[in-house]
Amino acid sequence: MTANQKLSGGTGYALECIEIFRDLDPREIERLTQRVNWRNYKASQQIIGHQEASTDVYFMVSGTVRVILFSSAGKEVAFRDIHAGECFGEFAAIDGAPRSANVIALSDVMIGSVSAETFRAILQEFPAVSMAMLTNLIGTVRSLSERIFEFSTLAVRNRIHSELLRLARESERDGNTARISPAPTHADIASRISTHREAVTRELNGLTKSGLVSRDGRTLIISDMKELERLVHDVTGD
Repeated sequence: MTANQKLSGGTGYALECIEIFRDLDPREIERLTQRVNWRNYKASQQIIGHQEASTDVYFMVSGTVRVILFSSAGKEVAFRDIHAGECFGEFAAIDGAPRSANVIALSDVMIGSVSAETFRAILQEFPAVSMAMLTNLIGTVRSLSERIFEFSTLAVRNRIHSELLRLARESERDGNTARISPAPTHADIASRISTHREAVTRELNGLTKSGLVSRDGRTLIISDMKELERLVHDVTGD
């Protein structure tokens, strides 16, 4: 059954998979669904523009989007990817400030959205949603703090190791092996850690020769998570 079929059936379908709504019962989910607008976006389509005055909040039902900024010279800086089950756009809805970054669809996506007024009403009406939202925001702050520390203290090769470990921990695991799929491009990794593609290529080639990293089609395989964790721990202490 497709997402659109579930929606047309009026069952409240997709909000059940959104993390901040996980503690609501089916009747509450159904009631909230009536307030949501649904839309499909194509890969590479912009959903939010940097400095826009819009304030809607978006709920990811399927696909992946990327939060990015571009320098005046056109350099892309990627902050994070957002996947099904997550939400975005809440900063502007809460503080009313212009959008802090661009959000671009990496794949075809289906997204629900509500106005800032509706989102704030939901937070007031459902304490469980408010707590889940606070937990997400704290997670974002912790992640950004970690990245600032890495940019300030780690050499490029160490930042590459840290980013690979971060991606591996979010991916499919089989014992001491992780499979990152789809594999990020070298340019993607470079934009995440503020370096250039050639540096990523050199380091990944070295990791491949050592047997720590390999490719299987569109999947990047980390063959020894403990060793990757050791490499990161040796320079960060985490």
